[in-house]
Amino acid sequence: MPDTGTAFAISAPSIFDGAHFLQDHCVIVRDQVVERLAPLAQCPPTLDVVELADGTLAPGLIDLQVNGGGDLMFNNDPSETTLATMLNAHRASGTTTMMPTLISDTRDIQERAVAAVRAARAAANPGILGIHLEGPYFNVARRGAHRADMIRQVGDRDIDWLCTLTDMPVIVTLAPEHAAPGQVRQLSSAGVHVCAGHSNATYEQLLAAIDEGLEGITHLFNAMSALTPREPGLAGTALAEGSLWAGIIADGHHVHPANIRLAQRCKPPGRLVLVSDAMATVGGSRRSFSLYGEQISVSDGKLVNADGALAGSAIGLINAVAYAAGTVGIGLEECLRMASLYPAAILGLDNTLGRIAAGYRADFVHFDASYTVHNTWLAGSHQQHS
Repeated sequence: MPDTGTAFAISAPSIFDGAHFLQDHCVIVRDQVVERLAPLAQCPPTLDVVELADGTLAPGLIDLQVNGGGDLMFNNDPSETTLATMLNAHRASGTTTMMPTLISDTRDIQERAVAAVRAARAAANPGILGIHLEGPYFNVARRGAHRADMIRQVGDRDIDWLCTLTDMPVIVTLAPEHAAPGQVRQLSSAGVHVCAGHSNATYEQLLAAIDEGLEGITHLFNAMSALTPREPGLAGTALAEGSLWAGIIADGHHVHPANIRLAQRCKPPGRLVLVSDAMATVGGSRRSFSLYGEQISVSDGKLVNADGALAGSAIGLINAVAYAAGTVGIGLEECLRMASLYPAAILGLDNTLGRIAAGYRADFVHFDASYTVHNTWLAGSHQQHS
């Protein structure tokens, strides 16, 4: 008789389980979790089976830096509704879980953003992992598209508040040269994932921050002190120090493909991750949006402000996978890990996310040879995209 539990199977000609490609297998899902993988011949006949005729089934992608999507920006409306719209928009690009990212803004907007993430998590929205606060504790000389009057020093009141955010994963990007001695250690000791970005930090300043618990680098090569013959800067230190993980925007505009190859060769496995840095246009119908009252528009595949400066990206994470594999030349297995398993590991969630394996949440992306996403599953819930 048919299985009457909340169970089903997905069969596919190619399944990437997080380590290897398996041919002609099925994934058995029960109660939102992977029960096991099996050869097609061993797929239980009592289960309903979703048969994928072609393409690849892989772990759902995990994006650690998402500013907007579906025509909305998190800064403009830091609400639970915005988060739901962003997640829905990015699922069409293979992202099943994300760290919504708030760029430099007022304390009131920061607190509203945290409240929105808390509400989404309390409502059991499994795609919203936590929050990435990108700024406003930056070096104004490296602010990029962040508004100058939003940039400020990280004060004791900020540290005290950030250290209370222990109920969710939190990434804080700051300029280490503008943090007082001991502040990075306070954040790290509270469980905050501290990253360096929008910074002119020197090698010595970065080593001091690493000693205090600095973990990562935000959008490697962009908005940071460069590698020079006598000063590694933030970019060079990121490549030299194996303990640091680094997010990188593989969109054909932010970073030259040779630099992505260089980073991939320099960083130990698991320390380089793909991020989208996506803005409102991803998964939306409009080619422009407002940020800080300024118009940001798509031009030749990239997002620029009125001065022509890069202002986030116009890609979803599957596009980064496609670029890293096809243009940069990194193996597809590694590209998929860079967009799923490695981000999960950075957040300490790689025991439940980033693989297709027994006991892992049923988060999947199904895409074809042209990297078009056709289906996603989030905690076993199916969404068809094309």
